[in-house]
Amino acid sequence: MPSSPQVPEPVAEDPEEPVDTADTPDTPDTVDTPDAVGHDPAFEHARRLTDTVTRLRRALRSSIRTDYPWESLPMAQVELLQTLAAAPLRVGELAARQRLAPNTVSGLIGKLLDAGFVDRQADPGDRRTARIALTPAGRRQLDDWQHAHERRIATALGSLEPGERAAVVQALPALEQLAKALAQPGGAASDQG
Repeated sequence: MPSSPQVPEPVAEDPEEPVDTADTPDTPDTVDTPDAVGHDPAFEHARRLTDTVTRLRRALRSSIRTDYPWESLPMAQVELLQTLAAAPLRVGELAARQRLAPNTVSGLIGKLLDAGFVDRQADPGDRRTARIALTPAGRRQLDDWQHAHERRIATALGSLEPGERAAVVQALPALEQLAKALAQPGGAASDQG
């Protein structure tokens, strides 16, 4: 029986230079299997994804602030507005959903109250507590933030080669599932034994 052709391993000309493996096929046996020296590709993929997500967020924030100087709302406040867009919540509920300390959320809410983006409403289930709700000004701010980011990302996607753009779009369902897995208590670590 003829042997199958072997794909040569890429070799770096300079031992200090990383090897470009973009053209090296990943097979089910090699994608997440430690190599001969004990490097775990899953951790390398996680490192690259972490680095890429961090750079994407930083680049997006920076470019938005350049194009839209009014966009100075800290991300923690934006995330609270996004959470409140679904329904008013008590501070404790917000803290639990955002995985923040209640006093941290109270401080953020104070700033959003001062800006007029949220207000306090009586909780119909417990008159001793208040729910935090998005105001019309808060909804406009959140919508403006969302539209500015969508325009910026659409422009950046448009600058990619068609194959690169298709790869990004094709990765979206898996990235959405990854976000869901990370949002679970304990993140994806709870599945590790």
